[in-house]
Amino acid sequence: MQILGIDTSGKVAAAALYDTEQHCIKAQQTLYTRRTHSQVILPLAERILSDLEMTWQQVEGFAVAVGPGSYTGLRIGVAAVKAMAFALGVPCAGISTLEGLAWQGMAHMGLICPVMTARQTLVYAGIYRSSGAAVTCEQADGILEQQELAQQLNALGEPVLLVGDGAESVGNLLEQPRVLPVQQLQNGAGICLAAAARGAWIPPEQLLPSYLQQVKAEKDLQERKTH
Repeated sequence: MQILGIDTSGKVAAAALYDTEQHCIKAQQTLYTRRTHSQVILPLAERILSDLEMTWQQVEGFAVAVGPGSYTGLRIGVAAVKAMAFALGVPCAGISTLEGLAWQGMAHMGLICPVMTARQTLVYAGIYRSSGAAVTCEQADGILEQQELAQQLNALGEPVLLVGDGAESVGNLLEQPRVLPVQQLQNGAGICLAAAARGAWIPPEQLLPSYLQQVKAEKDLQERKTH
């Protein structure tokens, strides 16, 4: 199966192509950009297919980061995948951004904690474990204070690989941190690997973002209802 995975949840636009039969990431493109992801994500995907001499019709499944992350970025990624999946008549998979980051670090055998900055001192985080060949979730994704996360990780009593753009700030609070610069941004490959492992393919109309916290518009609406 040829899986095209994209991630527009953070500061980078990322795309990757994974071949499940060859167990190989055939190509990936990432771009750290201030431009809107809607301007760059499809050109990145098209470049991958062009470099591989593939057509859109050869893509058999689309995977996308559905959150947490940037509200606008997530909507762009989900909308792009839904449009492509509808047009080509292929299934798609919505993958936690944090799970995708954990899969990027799967070569680390042991605990992996993907961390993304949320607001102020809050972070999005989950705790995963890698066997070196597969990743499983040990603590569900959530939003919490950096200090609270650090206390949880220190209490585990074993080294933790931190990945994501919040890795360095949380790593400074840990007793046994492991932070690699190459693992601090999404690259799309983890989204493909998680989708292939899970195999939970859905029709595009069922694909939805998952923010893990209320967006500002929802908060404002609730406040107006309570006054």
